[in-house]
Amino acid sequence: MKEEAEAWMRRAKRDAMISRYNFQGKIYDAAAFYAQQATEKALKALSIETKGTFRRSHDLVELAAEVEAPSEVLRMCAIVSPAYTGTRYPDMPELGTREDVRNVVKASREVVKWVSSRLR
Repeated sequence: MKEEAEAWMRRAKRDAMISRYNFQGKIYDAAAFYAQQATEKALKALSIETKGTFRRSHDLVELAAEVEAPSEVLRMCAIVSPAYTGTRYPDMPELGTREDVRNVVKASREVVKWVSSRLR
């Protein structure tokens, strides 16, 4: 694996761990935000590995499409993507219930897992 891709993937896995930790601690906005960050960094790692670069975007569906992710991964990215703005800005809609955040964290975990399998 390319060194730069490996560095991005390390950060992705760390953000995924922080997401789970915050979810367990009932800090749901932070859990969702770090889930989004983990997903974004993992997709960028895959893009670096396969294309040598990545798009400067926070849109997870776009990033996943660029690495030719299957439809199920695109669907999971659509679940996670709103966490980027929904957790950062008070004038944006909140993510909703604990269960909604659980779904974001779970979808993120699946995308990171898919990316990991592609990077081996």
